[in-house]
Amino acid sequence: MDADYLPFHPNPSKPAFVPPPGAVDAHCHVFGPADVFPYAPERKYTPCDAPKEKLFELRDYLGFERNVIVQATCHGKDNRALVDALKAAGDMARGVASVGPDISEDELKEMDEAGVRGVRFNFVKRLVDNTPKDVFLTIADKVKKLGWHTVVYFEAPDLEELIPFLKELPTTIVVDHMGRPDVTKGVDHPDFQRFIDLMAEVETMWTKATCPERLTADGPPYDDVVAFGRKLVETFPDRVIWGTDWPHPNMKSHVPDDGKLVDFIPRIATTETAQRKLLVDNPMRLYWS
Repeated sequence: MDADYLPFHPNPSKPAFVPPPGAVDAHCHVFGPADVFPYAPERKYTPCDAPKEKLFELRDYLGFERNVIVQATCHGKDNRALVDALKAAGDMARGVASVGPDISEDELKEMDEAGVRGVRFNFVKRLVDNTPKDVFLTIADKVKKLGWHTVVYFEAPDLEELIPFLKELPTTIVVDHMGRPDVTKGVDHPDFQRFIDLMAEVETMWTKATCPERLTADGPPYDDVVAFGRKLVETFPDRVIWGTDWPHPNMKSHVPDDGKLVDFIPRIATTETAQRKLLVDNPMRLYWS
């Protein structure tokens, strides 16, 4: 583990908010254990181990029934830890993998059978090296045949340059963490409005109303992020999902309390109908239908 790496919260609070039956934590990760599933040589950080057993324990403790496990950059394109977790969870988990353009149809089919339903393209420069856009398009064409979608991770200043590429993607697109807006600029800033406009234009684009702990400038209880999440939930009620982002890789400011993150949900999804769409109907449609 890196010297400055913050391990996940050892004793999160019990959330006051009770998720509806069938709720899905639709963005989380598994790391290692490194002696079984080594971290990728090209990784930009080395985390603490966060194995599947800990994830499933947290799922039950927080009141969720299912997980969507997303391949993180510390494991690169070695999806073995992800697939192992999916097989252990059975129908209670789905996955998002990271693959290269040379991935074979047989390898994709094997992952599909394990529960993988998407691939992730990371454009965050501090986390990954640059990859040509045509490489991503090649991958997207391959996974489209399986009905998978594409998860894209970028930061708000990079969106304008990415828009032509995003419009080329032949799959449903899911944008991580609200497109990582700078919350100090407010919801009406052109950067966030650009993202809202793009989602309005591209009806196959979804987003995750996640990670107030990453976006906040003020810290818990993340008051400065509420307006952003609520705007997306209310504007695109059928195309938003939510997740914990456990075990919170690369957090520098503080160790998030997962119970407090769950209590953020009713602040952005303020009605039972909105909560059910965010936590049950939408992720089930995207990952289990």
